Amino acid sequence: MDFTFTEEQQAAVEAAKAVFSGVAPDGVPSPALTAGAVAEEFDRPLWAKLTDADLLSLVVSPEYGGAGLDPIALCLVLRESARVLARVPLLETSAVAMAVERYGSAGLRDEILPRVGRGELVITVGANGRTGHDPAELAVTARRDTGREASRDAGQEAGWLLDGVQTGVPWAHSADRIAVPAHTPDGQAVLALLPRTRDGMVLAEQISTSGERFAEVTLDSVRVDASELIDAEGAWEWLRHLLTTGTCALSLGLGEGVLAMTSAYTGKREQFGFPVATFQAVAVQAADRYIDLRAMEATLWQAAWRLTPARDSAGVGGPLPVAGDVAVAKIWASEGVRRVVQTAQHLHGGFGADTDYPLHRYHAWAKQLELSLGPAAAHEEALGDLLAAHPLG
Repeated sequence: MDFTFTEEQQAAVEAAKAVFSGVAPDGVPSPALTAGAVAEEFDRPLWAKLTDADLLSLVVSPEYGGAGLDPIALCLVLRESARVLARVPLLETSAVAMAVERYGSAGLRDEILPRVGRGELVITVGANGRTGHDPAELAVTARRDTGREASRDAGQEAGWLLDGVQTGVPWAHSADRIAVPAHTPDGQAVLALLPRTRDGMVLAEQISTSGERFAEVTLDSVRVDASELIDAEGAWEWLRHLLTTGTCALSLGLGEGVLAMTSAYTGKREQFGFPVATFQAVAVQAADRYIDLRAMEATLWQAAWRLTPARDSAGVGGPLPVAGDVAVAKIWASEGVRRVVQTAQHLHGGFGADTDYPLHRYHAWAKQLELSLGPAAAHEEALGDLLAAHPLG
C-alpha cells in the first residue's frame, strides 16, 4: 500500500512550515511566569499570516473559496503548529467549518464558510460538557421555542431555547461564534452556532493548564434560530471525532518538537568527557519515546483516514466503527505525549525546569492535550464498549 501524502497535502505542510517558522517557542507566554491567563486572546498576527497563506481556507471547498482538502491535511498542519506551540484556534475553527460544510444547511454554509476562509470568523466549540467527563451534548438541553409559534405559522421554522453549561471552552472570549452541542427531549444530539454576545449566554473566565484563557459558558434560555442549528444525524458525533483526532495531531507535533529538543541537548551536554546521548540509559529512554511517537503517528493517520468523507461514508477501514480508530489514536496520544515530556524533563536534568528554557511550556501544553476530549482511560473504556458490541472475527 502507498502511504505517501498527496501533492496538495505536502504543499499544505510546506506552507505551514513557512508560517510557523516565525514562531519562537521560548517567546510563547509562559504559565509559570504569568499570573492568571498568559494573554487576553490568541495570536492575532499569526492568524493573519495563516489567512495570507490560505491555510484557514484549506478545508473549505472551492465553491466557498477554499482548497477542499481533507482531515489528513488539517492534521498535517496542526502537527506543524504544535511543534512551536502556535497559539491559534486553528483546530476548532477548521473542524466546525468542516462540520458545517458536511451537515449544515445551504444558508449556514453560505454564511460561515467564505468568512472562515478569509480569516474573518473565529469559531470555537464546547466539547467538554459540564465537568469534562460526561458527554458534551448531555450538558445542554435544546427545546422548541414555543414563544415563536407565530413565526412558524407564518412559514418560518420555530427556533430553539438552550439551557445548560459547557466548561473549558477554548478561546471563547475571542471567538465570534461558539458551537454548542445539546440534546433534544427525544435524545437527539444537535449543534448550535451561537454568536458570543447572544442574550442569555454568560462567559466566566477559566485558566487552562497551558495558561490560556478558557471559559465556562452558561446558557439560560438562549434563543437559537433554526438557521443556526445543525440537526442532521451524526453531525456532532463526527465533529467530536474530528476534534479528538486533531488533538492527537497536536500531541504528535508537540512530542516530536520535544524529542528533537532533547536530542539536541543530550548531544551536546557532556559528562565524564562524553555527550550524555552516548550513554546507554539515555539512548534507550530516547528510543522508547521515538517508538511512542511512531505509534502515535500510525494511529493518528488511521483515524484521520477513516474520517475522510469517502472512507467514512463507505464504512471502509475495519470491523469497528470510526469511533474505534479515534479511541485508539487518543489512547496513544494521551499516554505518548505524557511519556515524551516526562522523559525530556528527566534527560534535561535541572536545566529542563529553567523558565528561560522552553521545555516547561511544552510540558504544560502536553498535560492540557493529554486530558483534552478525554484522557486515555476514558477512551480505553469507550474502546472496550465498542469491542463488546462488535466482536472481532
